[in-house]
Amino acid sequence: MIALIENALIQRLQQGLGQLVREVGSYSGELDDDLPEAIRRFPAVWVTFGGIVDSKPRSTSRQQYRVQGQYVVMVGERSVRSHQAGRQGGPGAGEVGSYALVRAVRRLLTEQDLGLDISPLNPGKVRTLFNTRLADQAFSVFACEFACSWLEQALPLGGWPTPPLPDAQGLIDASHPDAVFSLAHGQTGVADPPLLGIGLNYHLSPDDGQADAQDMLRSTP
Repeated sequence: MIALIENALIQRLQQGLGQLVREVGSYSGELDDDLPEAIRRFPAVWVTFGGIVDSKPRSTSRQQYRVQGQYVVMVGERSVRSHQAGRQGGPGAGEVGSYALVRAVRRLLTEQDLGLDISPLNPGKVRTLFNTRLADQAFSVFACEFACSWLEQALPLGGWPTPPLPDAQGLIDASHPDAVFSLAHGQTGVADPPLLGIGLNYHLSPDDGQADAQDMLRSTP
C-alpha cells in the first residue's frame, strides 16, 4: 500500500500540475546529492514516504489495524524576487512563485483518496527546508505534509504469510500483502486453493440426517 499511495500521488500531481513544473517524481536524494543540479531542474516536485506515525487495532480481535501514514511533497521553485527586485522592494515583492506552487499542490491533494482504499488525504504542516541563491536567482524548497490511513490485516496467531499462487501466465498478484514472500525462501503457509464451487444441502423437518435436496454452485473461469 505504501508504494501504491506514493505512485498515485505522483500520478495525480503530474496530471494536475502539467506545465507548472519540469519534473514530478519520487524523491531520490536530489537535494542532498547535487543541489546546484537539482536547482537547474526547478520548478520540481518530489514525493517521499514520511513513515507510519500510528497503528491502532480496529476491533478487540486485533486482527485488523488502522495504520496512519505520512507523505511529504517537496516543492522546489525559483523565487519571483530576483536580486534586482529585492533592491527595488515595493508591494508584491516576495516568493510568489514558490507559494503559488505550494498552494497548487495542496489544492490538488487535500481530501483526495487517489482512487485507493484509504482515508482522504489530510493536509498537515508546510515547512521551509531551505532558501538559497544561485547567481542572481533566489530559490526555495518547501515540504508539504499529508496524512492518510488504511487497513492492514494481521496474521493469525502462530500463522505464516501465504503468498498467492501464480495465475495462468505464471504471474503473481503484486498487490497481495504476502506477495513479497514469494521469492524469500522463508517459512510460509499454504495458500488456500481456488474456490471452485459451493455446495448447499437442504433438510426438511423432521430431519433424518440425510439431505432432501442439493444444489451445487460452480464458479466459472
